[in-house]
Amino acid sequence: MEKIPMTAQGYQRLQKELDRLKHEERPSVIQAISEARELGDLSENAEYHAARERQGFIEGRITELEDKTSRANVIDLSKLSGDTVKFGAHVKLLDDETQEKSKYQIVGADEADIDQGLLSIASPLARALIGKAKNDSIEFSTPRGKKFYEILEVSFS
Repeated sequence: MEKIPMTAQGYQRLQKELDRLKHEERPSVIQAISEARELGDLSENAEYHAARERQGFIEGRITELEDKTSRANVIDLSKLSGDTVKFGAHVKLLDDETQEKSKYQIVGADEADIDQGLLSIASPLARALIGKAKNDSIEFSTPRGKKFYEILEVSFS
């Protein structure tokens, strides 16, 4: 089984969602199915079919979250340091073409939120950054073509 790297915050977020699904959503949908059954003919009962569909989604998500949390490799970011990019690093970049600066933190795939500056370790940009250091140039492919960045700063704060 392959471990899934994630921060403590990312793990807590997944665990919180799993608890909510198990202890709030699952009982609620079971109750909705029960109430819909009491309405009679199930073949034409839209409430019943909607509740069953919702139940399928909830059970699938619970299974997915249980798998991810069981394979989680929670990385303590406070113990990370160094001058090369790795999981948990904060990286400041300069776009060689537009001269725009951007800052990202390398996090697990389930934590990624580009609007918050959280970059998935599985993304093409993160893969190009891993192992590089300040003043290194990187090149990676995007759907719009190749992009070039210079690493301005690497930190673990």
